[in-house]
Amino acid sequence: MAGNIVITQYISLDGVIEDPVGMEGTGLGDWTGPYNRGPLGDAFKERELRDAVAMIYGRRTYDGFAAVWPQVSGDFADRMNALPKYLASTTIKTPEWNNARLLGANLEGAVRDLKSRINGDILIYGSGSICHTLLSHGLVDEISLMTYPVVLGRGIRLFPLGVATNFRLIGHEAFDDGIMLTRYRLAD
Repeated sequence: MAGNIVITQYISLDGVIEDPVGMEGTGLGDWTGPYNRGPLGDAFKERELRDAVAMIYGRRTYDGFAAVWPQVSGDFADRMNALPKYLASTTIKTPEWNNARLLGANLEGAVRDLKSRINGDILIYGSGSICHTLLSHGLVDEISLMTYPVVLGRGIRLFPLGVATNFRLIGHEAFDDGIMLTRYRLAD
């Protein structure tokens, strides 16, 4: 049994993952909004969520998702709400979103434990600081990047300085409006 940590991100050409829909008040605006990924992009996101067995969130991403998804209906929302969710937070004491649990103070140890207990894909949307920590500790198995044809010039980037890791390409696909999906697996 082995969990597969999958970082899945909307990312700009210059590597920014911060605030893609403009809900975080960063001043970056809704930088994904002007683009439409089309039916192929939608199908990928649906398949990705359907194939997941759990999710990991940082507090800011959790706050944004927990404020929206419980109010939404449909197959995608139902799946999002039903999945087990693991929250890395020192400020939230009792997560209220359905099936959400705290990971505890030792993120690295908690994720290693999850990987040993859970079989299947564990998705991470957003959550830049969580991604940085897990990349730094070699705990990421796959990365799915939906690259938008925009350069933001500032913002939190996916890869932290000082982390060197080799990945191999496992898939790529072009979506509408110049959006590219590239998928990578940790190199052996």
